[in-house]
Amino acid sequence: MNGTLNKVMLIGHLGDDVKLHYFEGGNCIGRFPLATNEVYINKQTNEKITSTEWHNLVVRNKAAEICEKYLTKGDKIYIEGRIKSRQWQAEDGTTKYTTEIQVTEFTFLTTKKDIDGSGSTTAPAKQQNYGSAASEPAKTPDAEPHNVPAPDDDLPF
Repeated sequence: MNGTLNKVMLIGHLGDDVKLHYFEGGNCIGRFPLATNEVYINKQTNEKITSTEWHNLVVRNKAAEICEKYLTKGDKIYIEGRIKSRQWQAEDGTTKYTTEIQVTEFTFLTTKKDIDGSGSTTAPAKQQNYGSAASEPAKTPDAEPHNVPAPDDDLPF
């Protein structure tokens, strides 16, 4: 392979609400922690062990505003992005380091609004409507059935 790749895909739960910070010029940045879990059985004790890994996520501008509007602590989200490490000087003069995930794509999987029934415009509801709308043409009779391929005909497998 000639190039390099820095790509992260995570599915997890928000550990806190999205915190926004606005800059001069109207740009903003949103930050929130994401928890991913690994569950396994200890072979010696047959005990179920859950190991949680925390990731610091960063979203920018419009994406940050959307996340802040719809996401709250505990919501499940799928993200894609890249790993970015940075350093800075603390007030006491020490050098601090952090590793963050710069989010480039995201999909809301569940939100508190879905569970409470109060959110009518959440991502899962849109996906459900899209899925049912996509299947409607197959249910309606076609005037020219020879011009419309069967839904499974163009699948590669």
